[in-house]
Amino acid sequence: MEVRNAERRLEARLSRKQRIRKKVAGSQARPRLVVFRSTRHISCQVIDDDAGRTLCAATSEGKEFATGNPDASKMDVAKKVGSLIAERCKAAGIDTVVFDRNGFLYHGRIAAMADAAREAGLKF
Repeated sequence: MEVRNAERRLEARLSRKQRIRKKVAGSQARPRLVVFRSTRHISCQVIDDDAGRTLCAATSEGKEFATGNPDASKMDVAKKVGSLIAERCKAAGIDTVVFDRNGFLYHGRIAAMADAAREAGLKF
């Protein structure tokens, strides 16, 4: 029974993702910031869809988090990933992006990551 529910949730997210991707596209002037959330980790990358390449990325599985606080909540980790991606975007000369929530609902860790990126100076 649980497998069917998990499949149904995944199908719903993928249909939301397709609906979003029809409207959201990244360019060199304004690349796409896409977020992926698993049960343990969160990752994001900035993509230029015209050239088809990733400009910068940040993940909670990176070396920055290996020595971090093991008692940190997932919300705190999402905020740190958001500020990290904003810092890497600034280093790459990117200040404005298009946000792609990848079919996930905009609340919780997704919203925390986005808010932290905005506070760090990324515009979207």
